[in-house]
Amino acid sequence: MIRTTLFALALTTSAAAFAQAGAVQSIPRAKVVANAEAEFKEVDANKDGQMTRAEIETFQLNSIMAAAAARNKAMFGELDTDKNGQLSATEFARLSSGKPKVDASGVLSIDTNKDGKISLAEHRSATLATFTQMDANKDGTLTSAEVSAVLQKK
Repeated sequence: MIRTTLFALALTTSAAAFAQAGAVQSIPRAKVVANAEAEFKEVDANKDGQMTRAEIETFQLNSIMAAAAARNKAMFGELDTDKNGQLSATEFARLSSGKPKVDASGVLSIDTNKDGKISLAEHRSATLATFTQMDANKDGTLTSAEVSAVLQKK
């Protein structure tokens, strides 16, 4: 699990490097390893060469909070159209006027006949396929342990 976390962190850092580089199509193994080591050092708060659950969770929390603060600051800047450092009632009202983005492509992936609609048969087939995959002991019943095992893999 920690390896997966580190690998995901390293790839995330590498993906950010891709985005900054623009046209770069590949990243060398050495860069991924360097990113993983840098992430490890950042998570290992007490610098003992080990990442504990507490350090990982603290790192995750700090990362989430920093991202939220950055989003909030950007949103405030967009809403504060007169740039006076305060939101008027009119500026604040624009906060809720945005239409949320929705995307049915994930659900439509079970559209086996590709007609742009999900029939009951397609829905049932996908549901049963998922059930069968989750039913590890193949007894026709899902236990909380089987569901938890699948959720932990995601």
